[in-house]
Amino acid sequence: MLVTITLRNAGTVAITVGLLVAVLTLGTASDRPFILAGLLVLVGTGLRLEAAIRARNTRHQDTGH
Repeated sequence: MLVTITLRNAGTVAITVGLLVAVLTLGTASDRPFILAGLLVLVGTGLRLEAAIRARNTRHQDTGH
């Protein structure tokens, strides 16, 4: 369960930082900050999905299904 909480927190941080990078660099002419922001949001979403899958599997194992 601790791994699930850690993955969920890391995913939330990655999504938040990615969105913050995107908002703070709206006025720039370069696309590089947006690529970094997009990658951070994508990785954060993946981590959140992994945490949800692990939590679901843990619940199924606890109930015996």
